[in-house]
Order: sequence, then C-alpha cells, then structure tokens
Amino acid sequence: MSPLLPLPFVRNFIKLEPVVVVVVIVVVVVVVVVVVVVVVVVVVVVVVVLVVIVVMVVVIEVIGLVAVLVVVLVVAVVVVVVVVVVLVVEVVVAGAAVAAVKVAAVAIIVVVVVVVVVVVVVVVVVVVVAVVVAVVVAVEAVVVEVVQVVVVVVVEVVIIIVVVVVVVVVVIVVVVVVVVVVVVVVVVVVVVVVVVVVVVVVVVVVVVVVVVVVVVVVVVAGGGSGGAFVVRQKNIKETI
Repeated sequence: MSPLLPLPFVRNFIKLEPVVVVVVIVVVVVVVVVVVVVVVVVVVVVVVVLVVIVVMVVVIEVIGLVAVLVVVLVVAVVVVVVVVVVLVVEVVVAGAAVAAVKVAAVAIIVVVVVVVVVVVVVVVVVVVVAVVVAVVVAVEAVVVEVVQVVVVVVVEVVIIIVVVVVVVVVVIVVVVVVVVVVVVVVVVVVVVVVVVVVVVVVVVVVVVVVVVVVVVVVVVAGGGSGGAFVVRQKNIKETI
C-alpha cells in the first residue's frame, strides 16, 4: 500500500469522478504551461532589452568615433595642404635643398597625425568596451534578481556572445579606419614628393633653356656684326 493513501486528500481524490480527475489534471497542466510561458517571455524580454541597450550604446559610440576621426582627418588634411603650399613656394624661391628639409618635416607631421589617430581610436575602443561591460553588468544584476539559475546561465551565454560580437565589430571598424588613414597619408606624401620633383625639374629646364637662348642670341648677333665690318673694309680698299 502506498504511503500516500492514508492522507485524506489522496483518498478523497481517488474517490472523485473521472471527469473531475481529468479536469484537475488539465488545470494543473495549464498552470504549469502558463508558468513556463511566463518564464520564457520574461527571458526573451530581458534578452531583447539587453540587445537593444547594447546596440544603442554601440551605435552612439561608433557615431562618436566617426565624428572624432572626421575631425582628426580634416585637421590632418589642412596641415598637409598648408605644408604642400609652403613646399611649392620654397621650391620656387629657395631651391631643392629647402624642399628636401620640408619633405622630411611633412613625413614627421604625417607620422604624428597617424599616431594621434591610432591613440584616439584605441581610447574610443576602450570606452566602447567599458560602456558595454557596465551595461552588461547592470542588466545581469537585474536578471539575477528576477529569474532562476537556468535563465541566468542562458543570459550569461547571450551576454558573452553579444560582447564578443561587439568587440569584433569595433576592432574591424578600427582596423579599416586606420588602414584608410594610412593609405591616404601615404598617397598625400607621394603626391607632395612628386610635385616637388616636378617643380624642381621645370625650374631647372626653364633656366637651362633661357641660358641657351641668351648664349645663341649673343653669339649670332656678334658674328653678324663682325662679318659686316670685314665686308665694308674690303669695299673701301677696292675703291681706293
């Protein structure tokens, strides 16, 4: 005999009609299903809120990163343009020696700009990761207070996946931006060097052409006058 049979509830339940037993079982099953559905809905809502918060934070930080990079790149472009103008003027006025010094200065400025951009990008990445981790910790505290251990484990896995994805995306964006900046800076330096070389070559060619033309004109003019003088002397002697 089962140890539960002496209990009045068990004896009364066994004596009930089959329909009543079925109804009680259905009610119990419905209650269990409702509880499970509520728990699942709570978990889904928490996960969705977490993802939305993380996405909003990442979007805001990426917009800030883009704004900072745009400002840095504009400053770098302005600096490079000013240096290029100074280079052209100094090539025309002072010659290739000063231009070579200025090319070295441009290279130093470019290196400084690249270092500044990299530092800014690293700082922004650190800020993004710190904000995401702070949001994750805050949401995790709320989740631990609301749901059971199984739900906490699921949320932890989702949090880890979200953080890893966010970090990977930010790193990819930073690498792409840094590569683009480096390529632009290298192209600008190459253009500056080519412009300097072309200007120097043009100045040298112009000076050589002017000197050759002046020499030819002087030689031709001098030879013509001497020939005319000899002819006039010969005519005078024949007349005498």
